Amino acid sequence: MTTTAAQPTSTTALVTGANKGLGRETVRALAALAGLGWTVWLGARDESLGTAAAHELSADGADVRYVALDVTDDASVAAAVATISAAGGLDVLVNNAGIVESAKPIEDVDPADFLPVYGVNVLGPVRMTRAFLALLRQSAHPRIVNVSSGLGSFAATSDPDRIESQVTSLVDTSSKAALNMITTQYAKALTGVKVNVVDPGYTGTDLNGHRGTQTVEEGARAIIAAATLPLDGPTGTFTEGAGPAAW
Repeated sequence: MTTTAAQPTSTTALVTGANKGLGRETVRALAALAGLGWTVWLGARDESLGTAAAHELSADGADVRYVALDVTDDASVAAAVATISAAGGLDVLVNNAGIVESAKPIEDVDPADFLPVYGVNVLGPVRMTRAFLALLRQSAHPRIVNVSSGLGSFAATSDPDRIESQVTSLVDTSSKAALNMITTQYAKALTGVKVNVVDPGYTGTDLNGHRGTQTVEEGARAIIAAATLPLDGPTGTFTEGAGPAAW
């Protein structure tokens, strides 16, 4: 993703699911670019946790602002659009919010188990993209970053040398595979908007009981790279920390 075109002088980003884990680290890293004109909205469902995180990350001149946001709720998303629009607009949308399925033998998984996970992991990014698209189109350099997983890669989950191949899951894996496909379709359809999907890698967060082998700083690298793409950067790509990821 490395190119040479200049970044705009002022950039506003929104990160969903951002009061902890990879979302919080993404906010922190982007807000560290405050000297380059970055403002970052920290989206979270819980007002107390979100407000506290935004306050903590606002040190040293960083411009971090909390916005109440539940990606499964139309009214919540619409209110966030209104808040961010009134404050000046949006250049970068990072769809980071995600959940995992409950532990259950795969033969016991039923259709109802898909609904909450797909509601956040798949329909959340669709709802956010649809709601914020008009605002993003007002930007000179709009970018959408969808945070997926190696678990959504057919190549990774079929490669015995990859940790993803050791996971047996119907819900999580298929939700991330669906997000990957959704990203490619948005990238083709949304002319002028860079839409990319990233795999942070096996990162220690609440989602995996902090068993992940990477730090959140390491895991956020691919997200940051996609969020800070220059004007001549690519669209429709799938990347991980080391570079291109296999679909």
